[in-house]
Amino acid sequence: MHSELPAPPGTTRMPEHRLSISERGSFAFASCSCGWYAPARRSRDLARREGADHLAESGTEPD
Repeated sequence: MHSELPAPPGTTRMPEHRLSISERGSFAFASCSCGWYAPARRSRDLARREGADHLAESGTEPD
């Protein structure tokens, strides 16, 4: 018999937003720990800006 009660509504933690920029060959892409990711870009600066935009939309300050 399982005795653990479900969490009350509104108490489940949302995933934290941790941005990372990865490189594969001549491409860079931004991804987040919440599951969001941007398409691969040749411009590393554009990949960083897209990641920063995602953090701003989620209300998280970049590190």
